Amino acid sequence: MTAGMSQTRKRCVPLGLRGRMLGSMAVAAVLSAGFVGVAPSAVAVDAQSKQWYLGPMHAEEMWKTTTGEGIKVAVIDTGVNPRTPSLEGQVLKGFDATGADGDEYDDYDGHGTTMAELIAGTGEGGGLKGLAPGAKIIPMRITDTKFQNENSVNAYDTRDAIRSAADGDAQIISMSFASDFPTQDEREAVEYAQSKGKLLFAGVGNNAKKGNKEQFPASYPQVVGVAATDSNGKASAYSQHGDSVDIAAPGDGIPAWCDKKFQGYCDTTGGTSQATAITSAAAALIWSAHPEWTANQVLNVLFDTAGRGDWEKGTLSNYLGHGIIRPAVNILKGTGDPGAADISPLTKEKTSGSAGSAAPSASASSQPGEKNKAEDAAMAGSSTEKDDSSQLGLILGGVAVVLVLGGGAFVLARRRRSA
Repeated sequence: MTAGMSQTRKRCVPLGLRGRMLGSMAVAAVLSAGFVGVAPSAVAVDAQSKQWYLGPMHAEEMWKTTTGEGIKVAVIDTGVNPRTPSLEGQVLKGFDATGADGDEYDDYDGHGTTMAELIAGTGEGGGLKGLAPGAKIIPMRITDTKFQNENSVNAYDTRDAIRSAADGDAQIISMSFASDFPTQDEREAVEYAQSKGKLLFAGVGNNAKKGNKEQFPASYPQVVGVAATDSNGKASAYSQHGDSVDIAAPGDGIPAWCDKKFQGYCDTTGGTSQATAITSAAAALIWSAHPEWTANQVLNVLFDTAGRGDWEKGTLSNYLGHGIIRPAVNILKGTGDPGAADISPLTKEKTSGSAGSAAPSASASSQPGEKNKAEDAAMAGSSTEKDDSSQLGLILGGVAVVLVLGGGAFVLARRRRSA
């Protein structure tokens, strides 16, 4: 979608460039957690039949236990249209940070509405079915390049949206946007949201083959960076890699609203936007099943239960972080260590503002998500873009899939930046 201080997004081209004045500084940003591409003809598709991940993730079985009820997710994006069949009754009052005409329900692009449906859509009318259809959406509208060029806007929209979400009822903040440029205002807003007990997710970006420059807000220490995979369990070729990747989720080939007219869905190549929304929904399912947990504990379980093949728990992949999300492992089997209620699994630092009961935590040497201090090692990798000799078996919700890391070695034992 788009970004506050310096984000941008264009869904019909690989990436959009955006210019913005922050005080006296011109910032060009790229929203690289949006769509990588859209089918040339905007033909409506059978949306739910293209949601290939719901079956392998055992969604129907999980929904017998929880649908995410009681959880609210703030979607910071292009706005959310509450009138699509799949979102009727699912969208609450939010906040418009754009400073332009309209409000948070006026989705000027279609991207935000797609993300909301992937999180909490009911699937009515053949629309997208959310992984957490019992959750509710709190829309937070910010701008993209085109919107900025056509309107007088608030230069600090992302900062303001994050702070509004932090002060509101949402437990989870989903941010399907990315920028090359961090700013102090945005960083402080993210820190503030964490202090209020929120769980923040953001796409790591779709520029793996175009510089792979770290993206924000995913690269802030308090934000969970989400990478994308395809329907074969392959790390998506476009999905950026590096220290900012904390976890991965399905992202490829998931339909989206074609534009702001909401006349139909389009086939898309996909992106870390979709992966971010789906990960936010997975967190909503787990939190709904364990309402006494804190954001730290929900995240610990997401990390602890992630599909990682046979690589050692506590190490991180540059491409998948802790692995591919598997909420069913917790929802259906009750496994996953929540760890300490007041220790962030991202920074290993004590957090404030979290409500919930603490569960017994594992020892320091076995805490979920602990970084291995050994030097980087190549594992089941290849220095070429070929798939052979780079396969690692993973389990996605109980169904075996193959992870193929095209374009580089599968690097473990790296450390994420500290706060």
